[in-house]
Amino acid sequence: MTDFLVAIGLFFAIEGILLAAFPGGAKRTMAIVLEMADGPLRIAGIVSALVGVVIVWLVRG
Repeated sequence: MTDFLVAIGLFFAIEGILLAAFPGGAKRTMAIVLEMADGPLRIAGIVSALVGVVIVWLVRG
C-alpha cells in the first residue's frame, strides 16, 4: 500500500511540474483531447496502463 501511495504522489508531482512549466502546452493538449473521439483515448489509456505495469514489473521483479 505504501508503494501505491508513493506512486500516486509521484504522479501528482510530475503532472504539477509539467503544468507549471508548460501551461500553454497543457491547455492546447487538453483542448485537443476534448475534441478526440472516445476510441483513441481508450486505446491510449490502455497502452499507458500496460506500459506502467510493465515498468513496475521490471523494476520490482
